[in-house]
Amino acid sequence: MSLLTLIQQSCRAPGVNLPVPNAVATSTNDTVLQLLEIANEEGVELAKRGQWQALLRTANFTTVATPVQTQLDTVAPNFDYMVNNSFWDTTMRRPLFGPMSIQEYQQQVAMFAIGPWYQYIIFDGDIVFVPTPSAGDACTFAYITKAWCTDSTGATPKESFTADDDVSLLDEQIMKLGIIWRWKQGKGLDYAEDYAKYERMVADALGRDASKPVLNMGGAMYDVYPGVIVPAGNWP
Repeated sequence: MSLLTLIQQSCRAPGVNLPVPNAVATSTNDTVLQLLEIANEEGVELAKRGQWQALLRTANFTTVATPVQTQLDTVAPNFDYMVNNSFWDTTMRRPLFGPMSIQEYQQQVAMFAIGPWYQYIIFDGDIVFVPTPSAGDACTFAYITKAWCTDSTGATPKESFTADDDVSLLDEQIMKLGIIWRWKQGKGLDYAEDYAKYERMVADALGRDASKPVLNMGGAMYDVYPGVIVPAGNWP
């Protein structure tokens, strides 16, 4: 669903009943421009509601023999935040420990820390390792992007709608409900039921988004798990 279709459907919604526009991003109509701002506000806010799989990305880089490894903007475009415990040196098959606090980092630098286990901190837009790593290790981490929409081809990530044929990476029905209740709220209309419906849909979508691990308190669900299989019995 494009931006234009999203706004057109929102205008037709019960309780909104606005004239349906033929253009949004290039419109000079104040009401249409307000709806565009509301749509962008909804996109930003909805993106921050959870760790949506549609916004999950991976970043990769190769270590250099200096503390500062790379800039986030270089390896992770539209970076919002790093997924915890996802940072690995895949060459050495070791996790990257961190992030360190600035106090821990300063201590490590002052003590000329050495050792096989790298730690990291992110500041001033840079990824910094302690101790200084060897050059040539492949590193990777997962992150969430701020680019919650794209152009019509899907080739250009965007952090806001700027063209009528832009499309959202997030659930469009949720986006539409978000636009409706935000519009009604801004105009002083009753939006309680629309908001409640929206919140139920967001919670439902977050619960189903991507696959989820099963938390089983009753024991193993399967006879075989990945790993080395050792038959049960008495072994000397």
